[in-house]
Amino acid sequence: PTTYIFQDDHSDDPFVLHLQTHVWEDVTLHNSSLPPLAIKNPECLGLLHQSDGSTERWVQHYCILKDGCLYFYASIRSTQASGGLYLQGYKVNEQTLSFKQSVIELEPPSEEFKTFYFCAENKTENQRWITALKASIKKWVPLHQAIQDFMNRPLEETRM
Repeated sequence: PTTYIFQDDHSDDPFVLHLQTHVWEDVTLHNSSLPPLAIKNPECLGLLHQSDGSTERWVQHYCILKDGCLYFYASIRSTQASGGLYLQGYKVNEQTLSFKQSVIELEPPSEEFKTFYFCAENKTENQRWITALKASIKKWVPLHQAIQDFMNRPLEETRM
């Protein structure tokens, strides 16, 4: 399977960067090796159509959203993911694109990464996915941000 891992790191510490990348890759690779219904407690699941970006062609995937990663399957019966997209740093927007009434735009944290476009079966489903994607991305912060947030807390809150 193809796995895309994108991260928005501001830390210059090579160990922190290695640790973050290693953990994300391990979890993503583990989950992508599972059938879609074997992923426990997904945040959202269902059919999404993905634009190939260059034409008006939309490819249907069965998708699972879990812990800030969107996994793609050919169908609900697939034995493993055909790909995955790590969403940390991405922004979720609703756009109108050509004939589609409502499209989910995943805008990358920097221009070096690709913008992705998805569409569910209808506007209600799009809204369900948009809400889930935003919540999933928001609950995961980079390690350096978590450490900084912890260090900025009052001393009495950091004692164990």
